[in-house]
Amino acid sequence: MAYQNFIPTVWSEAINRELERKLVFAEDCNRQYEGEVKKMGDTVRILGVGKPSITTTVDKEIVLKDPENVEDTSVTMAIRHISYFNFKVDDIDRRQAVGGVMDAYTSESAQGVANEMDKHIGSMALDKLAKLHAASAVAVTKSNILGEVDRALELLYQNDVNADEDIVMGVPPFFYITMRQAYTDLDTNNSAMLKNGLVGKYGHVRVKMSNNCAVTSNGEYRIMVRTKRAVAFANPMTHVEAYRPEKSFSDAVKGFSLYEAKIVRPKELVVLNVKRSA
Repeated sequence: MAYQNFIPTVWSEAINRELERKLVFAEDCNRQYEGEVKKMGDTVRILGVGKPSITTTVDKEIVLKDPENVEDTSVTMAIRHISYFNFKVDDIDRRQAVGGVMDAYTSESAQGVANEMDKHIGSMALDKLAKLHAASAVAVTKSNILGEVDRALELLYQNDVNADEDIVMGVPPFFYITMRQAYTDLDTNNSAMLKNGLVGKYGHVRVKMSNNCAVTSNGEYRIMVRTKRAVAFANPMTHVEAYRPEKSFSDAVKGFSLYEAKIVRPKELVVLNVKRSA
C-alpha cells in the first residue's frame, strides 16, 4: 500500500476470506509410510509379496518339487512435491486491520497448500497404474450412472476386494447431483456425514464430493473408486516461520510443505471414465 495514498479508515473487524475448498482425498489414503521419509528427495520402497502357487491333487500322494521362487513386487515413492508461500503485511496495514489480517493471510496460505496436496492426490486417477472402468468416457445420466458405478465396483470385486470393504469415491459436483437424482436414499441431511466432503453412501461406498477430481484436457472426468490402501500419501515436513524483511516496515510469513502420493495397490483402485451428458 502506498503511504501517500493511505487515508485513515475504520477497518471492519470481519475479514472477508475466500471460500474454502473441501479437502477430501488425503483422509482416505494409506499414510503408514509417512514417518519413513524426512526430507525432499527421500524415497521409501514399499515391498509387496506375490502369491505362491497352489497344487491340488485327488487320491494321490503329495509329490513335492523344488520350492518355488515367489517373485515379489515393490513400489518406490520419492518425496518430490513442494508447495510454498511468502507474503508480507505493512505495519500501517496491520495496525489499521483490527480483524487480524495477518492471521487471515496465514490461514488462507495454509488452506492453499492443503488444496495443492489434495489436487495432487486426485491426479492419481490419471496415473498409468490407474485402471479405467471403460475405454472411452461414458456420458452419465440419472438412468445410467448407478450402472457405471456398479461396473467399477464389479472390477474391484474381481480383484478380490471384499464386497463389505470400506470403499470411497470422490466425485465432482455434477456427478453427485446426477447420482442423487438416481439414488434417492443418498442422504445429505445427516450433519455427521458432511465432514470432509462426505455427502452420502451407496451401498458400502462412501461418496465424497470434491472440486479436485482429475479432469483431462478434453473435459473428461477421472473418478477414483478405491480402498484406503490403494493410494499412499506422505507429508513428512511442513515448516512456517515469521520474519521481518530488511528493506521494509512489515511483518512477513513464509512456509513450505513436502508431500507425495503414489498408487501402491493398483488392484484396489478403479477409475470411472466419465463426462457430462450433452
